[in-house]
Amino acid sequence: MPTSKPAPDCAPAALAPDPFRQLLDEVGAFVYTTDLQGRYTYANRLVLELLGHALDDVVGKDTTHFFGEAGNEALRENDARVLRGGETIAREESNLIMATGELRTYWSLKKPLRDAAGNIIGMLGISHDITEKKRLEDRVRKQKELLDTVLDNVDALVYMKDTHRRFIYANQHVAEALGQPVERIIGRLDTEVLPREVADKFWALDQKIFATGQRHAGEEALVDGDGRWRHFWSVVVPLSAPDGTPAVIGLSTDITELHELKEELKRQASTDALTGLANRRSFWERAGHEFARSRRHGTALSLIAIDIDHFKRLNDSFGHLAGDRVLREFAACCRDMLRDGDLCARTGGEEFCVLLPDTDLAGAMHIAERIRALTASLCLDDQGQRLRVSASFGVASLGAGDEDFDALFARADRALYGAKQQGRDRISSGR
Repeated sequence: MPTSKPAPDCAPAALAPDPFRQLLDEVGAFVYTTDLQGRYTYANRLVLELLGHALDDVVGKDTTHFFGEAGNEALRENDARVLRGGETIAREESNLIMATGELRTYWSLKKPLRDAAGNIIGMLGISHDITEKKRLEDRVRKQKELLDTVLDNVDALVYMKDTHRRFIYANQHVAEALGQPVERIIGRLDTEVLPREVADKFWALDQKIFATGQRHAGEEALVDGDGRWRHFWSVVVPLSAPDGTPAVIGLSTDITELHELKEELKRQASTDALTGLANRRSFWERAGHEFARSRRHGTALSLIAIDIDHFKRLNDSFGHLAGDRVLREFAACCRDMLRDGDLCARTGGEEFCVLLPDTDLAGAMHIAERIRALTASLCLDDQGQRLRVSASFGVASLGAGDEDFDALFARADRALYGAKQQGRDRISSGR
């Protein structure tokens, strides 16, 4: 910033004749010259207003007279580099005004003044007051730091994307979810940081929001940096980016644990706790759907009804723990013999049903025989006693006259009764 007074052979008028002084007073910058001792030799109107003195009171005095010794060490060091070292410097400087105690900030250009022989005789300085700009920048920086702190500690993924699928902002939670640092996400396309299929799905939603201007809320899922599926409740809203262009901002709360709990509760509600097979309620729900599908598409549907032979006697003789083991082993036999689309359910104490979509009677009889043979081969050891297990099977397939699934079930149940009447450990069909 401003400094002092010319040597006797360098009068202020020579540096700035009257027509030029008027020009320098209107340039909107602080313009000043000093001698080798740092004493002012010229100061334009803005410098004089800052110092609160007329030119005659300023010329011949150095900066310490107006700014004091304390707080301006860096400024005097810069002046020394110009006056003694002949450097030209352009940098930010701060002045502590002694009269008011105010700290002002400037962008200053300082260069040495030389005589005809090239000797340094003083310094020319041009300074622009950027105090308010710096204050604004500091406020913006502090606000950004505060906002980043808040957004990084909000328990959600927060991001912003533009109309070109490019990330404008991402908080630390987004970086952790994607397994990449924030700086590698911002400015990149969604397809560069997400699997293509996932990115395209999100982009389709973004396009809808851009087109309608309506917010979206719903559940979403993606694979995180560790390869684990994570589930989020996301709210995505349209807004303008900092440059005024359309953008979307998303806030996604991790609900993975809640989703897994919901799925587990759903599984428990539809699963037999002892065997891990479907329970009676879920069996009848699926049976109704498969019956309707078979009727709609004209496809086959078969059912196997099963009872474990003499199960009550086994329980009475060996105890309920042994009985539970038999039920689990039998369930394993059924699972081993079924396809992915088949459904095996425990529908009662020792009662089971196997639902076979797209399977005719002959195919169902074959599956029933495989389960029967595997069951008959079981030989369980219970405290030194060997338990033999067998089961009876009733098989039926969907007929043209069946008005609902109950009709199919009734025929399979009658066939099961027939197998038990015929001596058990066998298969009977109900046409």
